[in-house]
Amino acid sequence: LISSATKSLRMETEILEKKLQDAQMKLAEKDGDKDKEIQGLKKLISELEFQLTMEKSSNESFLDKLRKEMKHKSEELEKLTQEKTQLIHSLSQVQEENSLLQDTVRRECEERCGLTLALGRAREQVLELRRLSGALP
Repeated sequence: LISSATKSLRMETEILEKKLQDAQMKLAEKDGDKDKEIQGLKKLISELEFQLTMEKSSNESFLDKLRKEMKHKSEELEKLTQEKTQLIHSLSQVQEENSLLQDTVRRECEERCGLTLALGRAREQVLELRRLSGALP
């Protein structure tokens, strides 16, 4: 009876040891799979970090380019604004000069008109005097 119980326990122990070995092998396989998965994830993280670094670099380069372009456009705008101010000033001077010349021309025309009238009267007077002097001995 004891021998039979011992034999039965040994068989049960062997079965349990085999199950333990199988479980340890499965656990080792799972650990190996997890290690592979961890390595794959580490590699993916490295690749994504590299892509992120490249994107940051690209964005910084693009921002620098935009800043330079914006500075250039700002300088160009300032230059054009100065040119516009100078042109407005020049236009104002030309308009003032034009107005002065128009006023001068108007006064000279009025003066010419007055002189023409005076000359016409003087002619009439001269003709009158000649007519009168021709009638006198």
